[in-house]
Amino acid sequence: MNAADLELYERAVACAGRAYAPYSGFRVGAAVRARDGGVFEGVNVENAAYPLGVCAEKTALARAVTEGSRPGDLEAIAITASPCGGCRQWLHELRLERVIYARADGEVVSATPAELLPDTFEL
Repeated sequence: MNAADLELYERAVACAGRAYAPYSGFRVGAAVRARDGGVFEGVNVENAAYPLGVCAEKTALARAVTEGSRPGDLEAIAITASPCGGCRQWLHELRLERVIYARADGEVVSATPAELLPDTFEL
């Protein structure tokens, strides 16, 4: 893993403490880097009605889109946990090159969205 990806992962770790996870206590941070060098952070936000919670990577990606990023503008995302299936589709649709994440055993690895979600949904 290159130094820039490791630095991005460290930003994800740093922001995880800001997550709102009063029910599970499982705090997740994400940091996405745009091709222009900008970085957008996000955290998971839980809700008492569990399906209404939002993943850290979705908040980081939504923030990037809010600031003007479009598919292909984002280079890499670092997440302190393995992304869920729904988030894997987001990573595919926004055409990120790399996903840096921590496996359940704590090992930090890098994969492409296609490796994480080989049969994507296309509309």
